[in-house]
Amino acid sequence: MDWREIPSLSALRAFEAMARLGGFTAAARELNVTHAAIAQHVRGLEAELGQVLVMREGRGMGLTEAGRLLAGSLQDGFAEIAAGVTATRTLGEDRPLQIATTPSFAENWLMPRIGAFWAEHPEIKLAMVPGYELVDLRRDGFDMAIRYGRGGWEGVTSDYLVSAGNVVVATPDLAAQVPYGNVEALSRQHWLHEVGRAEPRAWLAEQGLSFPPEQKTEFTMNTMVLAATRAGYGFSLQGKALVEADLAAGRLVKVFDAEKSDLAYYMLTRPENMSERLRVFVAWLRSSV
Repeated sequence: MDWREIPSLSALRAFEAMARLGGFTAAARELNVTHAAIAQHVRGLEAELGQVLVMREGRGMGLTEAGRLLAGSLQDGFAEIAAGVTATRTLGEDRPLQIATTPSFAENWLMPRIGAFWAEHPEIKLAMVPGYELVDLRRDGFDMAIRYGRGGWEGVTSDYLVSAGNVVVATPDLAAQVPYGNVEALSRQHWLHEVGRAEPRAWLAEQGLSFPPEQKTEFTMNTMVLAATRAGYGFSLQGKALVEADLAAGRLVKVFDAEKSDLAYYMLTRPENMSERLRVFVAWLRSSV
């Protein structure tokens, strides 16, 4: 199809409305433009096609044979477009919401709570995709990302969800060996880290906690760090949101904290992609904190 051979869609839309509603004034009201704008579109369309499309009939307007032919074709065409748009929207409503999140947040904060969301909203499907890579919501097809940091990411809306609340944790047996908050004693312990995450180490250094390489074991994912911490293999720095259940159950104990840390988990969305289903999920997340 060569779009250069097709008149302006605005003109075609104006003519279709005028033909369906029987006059310039009614068409202008429906399209929220002026009477003169509709008339100008129709006259321009007649000039481009070389055909009279509209004729005056008493106090009203009627269509010529050419006008009736074009109006019928436009009504069929616009109906097909409307049907396609409706079908596409329905298809979008049927697909699961795509939620990108860090593995640790998904496992330790989101999954223990998500059953309540499913019970309240069985009609909304979710596909949670854990990973550490920064995703492009538009390019990668995600409806939302939940990310750890200080907010302010470019190109998206970032809404605070829950404070990370950095805490150093260990099993009760290990914690008993260290006076609470004693930096010197903690610096002599064995530590568990996630490979490649510089922020936790920088935070520990700011608190005066430093130790040689032989006093640490590194894992590729924080879920493994947490598992090793629960097993009593050493101390680790965690976001409080990730270990709430462990602390409540007594599996882990805090030995050092910084509740006023500005690090937090944020909900990243695109304003133009806020479907009603996503609004419901965002509201539920906020109510779950």
